[in-house]
Amino acid sequence: MEPKTLITGFPRIGEKRELKKALESFWSGKSSIEELEKTSANLRKKHWQIQQSKGIDLISCNDFSWYDNMLDTIVMLNAIPRRFQSISDKINRYFAMARGSKDAVAMEMTKWFNTNYHYIVPELSNKIRFSLDASKIIKEYEEAKALGISPKINLIGPLTFLGLSKTENGDDPYNHLGAVTTVYKELLEKVSELDETVYVQLDEPMMVKDPSQKQLELLKETLDCFAAVAGNVRIILTTYFEHSVEAVTLLTNTPLWGIGLDFVHGPDNIKAINSLNGKKLIAGVVDGRNIWINNLEQSLELLNKIAEKTDRRNIIISSSCSLLHVPFGLENEPDNSVNNWMSFAKEKVEETVLLSRLFNNSKQTENDQSLLEQNRATIIEKETSPLVVNNEVLERQKISKTNQREGSSDERLMLQKNTFKLPPLPTTTIGSFPQTQEIRRLRRNFKKFEITSEQYEEGIKKYIDECISEQEEIGLDVLVHGEPERNDMVEYFGEMLEGFHFTTNGWVQSYGSRCVKPPIIYGDVSRPNPMTVKWITYAQSKTKKIMKGMLTGPVTILNWSFVRVDKPRSEVSKQIALALSDEIRDLQTAGIKIIQVDEAAFKEGYPLRKMNIADYETWAVENFRLAVSQAEKGTQIHTHMCYSNFKDIVDTLESMDADVITIETARSGNSLLKIFKESGYKNEIGPGVYDIHSPRIPSVQEFSDQIVSRMEVLPMEQLWINPDCGLKTRKWEEVKPTLTNMVKAVQEIRSA
Repeated sequence: MEPKTLITGFPRIGEKRELKKALESFWSGKSSIEELEKTSANLRKKHWQIQQSKGIDLISCNDFSWYDNMLDTIVMLNAIPRRFQSISDKINRYFAMARGSKDAVAMEMTKWFNTNYHYIVPELSNKIRFSLDASKIIKEYEEAKALGISPKINLIGPLTFLGLSKTENGDDPYNHLGAVTTVYKELLEKVSELDETVYVQLDEPMMVKDPSQKQLELLKETLDCFAAVAGNVRIILTTYFEHSVEAVTLLTNTPLWGIGLDFVHGPDNIKAINSLNGKKLIAGVVDGRNIWINNLEQSLELLNKIAEKTDRRNIIISSSCSLLHVPFGLENEPDNSVNNWMSFAKEKVEETVLLSRLFNNSKQTENDQSLLEQNRATIIEKETSPLVVNNEVLERQKISKTNQREGSSDERLMLQKNTFKLPPLPTTTIGSFPQTQEIRRLRRNFKKFEITSEQYEEGIKKYIDECISEQEEIGLDVLVHGEPERNDMVEYFGEMLEGFHFTTNGWVQSYGSRCVKPPIIYGDVSRPNPMTVKWITYAQSKTKKIMKGMLTGPVTILNWSFVRVDKPRSEVSKQIALALSDEIRDLQTAGIKIIQVDEAAFKEGYPLRKMNIADYETWAVENFRLAVSQAEKGTQIHTHMCYSNFKDIVDTLESMDADVITIETARSGNSLLKIFKESGYKNEIGPGVYDIHSPRIPSVQEFSDQIVSRMEVLPMEQLWINPDCGLKTRKWEEVKPTLTNMVKAVQEIRSA
């Protein structure tokens, strides 16, 4: 029987974050590799059986990973950077590549297209000798078969793997395509022996990013080559996050079995249907990136339009992309007024199967029709609920305009230098300090009403006091309060803003064992009360040094949330910006002179198609400037961005008009900083010199070398020295010696 349903990929972290806990236990030496492998096998089994029990025909294997699928592909291709090749134990080497080791800096990490998931960036050189290691793929396939699962093998496609790689001396990564293709061909031949029919999903999302003619031709050549390898291997080319009309059109005569297209975030994909030429269409109509229930009637209408252009028997209903980007399931969420509007991974599996039944008019039951009616009623309820609309917010939004900050950037920075009198290469951190078990327990107990407000505040103040004491002892110039009251840089603010909902167990993987619980923006956004003033002003009262106020910017709050789909994202962002502008006014009135407005997710929100970028840049910059518009000349505005390629947006960053921008450079070296120099960027920059995603403790000399290298690009007067990102995931025994070494290195350079 031909498959009718497919899930592009499934979350792997576990319903209760079992993988996160197993990984961190293993990394800390509290458990063995055997225990990690057992937990992993149990999770794979559970996730496969969930999909099987719901009625999914093609279930992914090899979508599971201990850290990242790009890292798994690096291992599969033996594309191991030289600095890790001396590590003989494969598992230790794998985690060293991701997290660093005593002797080797971790591989660079950046955002997966325009999502908040991070991938490990492959490092390619002419010295790499690609060869196949298919052990993980074969092991997981055989596990699935033993459970009675009909698996498809998920692979990152070679064009995407190479397109997301970095190379020595800036060489074209596609120079390696011949060698990489040879390994993929060998893999396809090997997996063809696993079963009478083997399904292989090749993910090539690079094809949604305005692919060049060269990329398109290389894709066609590669897939033509693969299609000839083994007749029993059914290859599914999959793209997502946007349309890939150019690729599908070019591949009309390539003998692929199927093509997976995202019709949620790439509606133009309907233009490619006529080019399928008898191939199976894996129709991604269930949103894999957002948590709202599927509008079944709209999806069925779309599927019927698609069926007018191709044989409906060739249509396979699917998620728009991997469900990695949404939480596991709703069943562990407490009852609330928003739950009925939401759909997580397990529910999206059910929606996929239900849509298939309704579309194919097979095995329909009265229950299916009842579910369709119930869905229709819920959609209407969501659109008309009084929870969604706040007329005061809408009126303020209508009349508000972006105000220009007082003074030019040169004028502001001169005034601030004269006021603050900071030394050259001022040192600071990005905001958060280690979130100890005691602090997490304190917040948890307070939320459960197990302690009083007085006990909670006493515990928070105690941590802030200790945090300030540690920073003063280390010798940092600009301090932070450590953020002990904050569970997450977005969740914390969303909890105090109207129009946000928060889940109890809505965890989503960001990288490795790091999980986030994105807010859900369901209605108009407003700020009933100040959000940070109390704790920042308390911290400032405890030190004579400058204390930074810490806020998360409007674009990042938007991009790291699940956002309502009944209103343009630009309007939702503007509502958040207005709320933050009130917070900055109050912080300023309370005497806080440096305020950091983090826009860590600014770049990841960029559209994948160039034609859509100008509109995004316009409203994203306007909303940042609106948020900081009440800052006076003497108030220094910092912003922080992490793990992004800024080459094509430096002019946009300059138009944001922040006085200081801090960026990640610990893993990437000076390549990002040179972009700012070449563009003539005038404001101050804090290029990160401490990789906070690694447990390594760099020496004073290592920091000194990093700082001197930064000074070779930009003058000392323009530089701040800081870590890459916040320190909440690190331990004090790592953070204190590392920051001490960082400050010592700065002091030695100042006195040289």
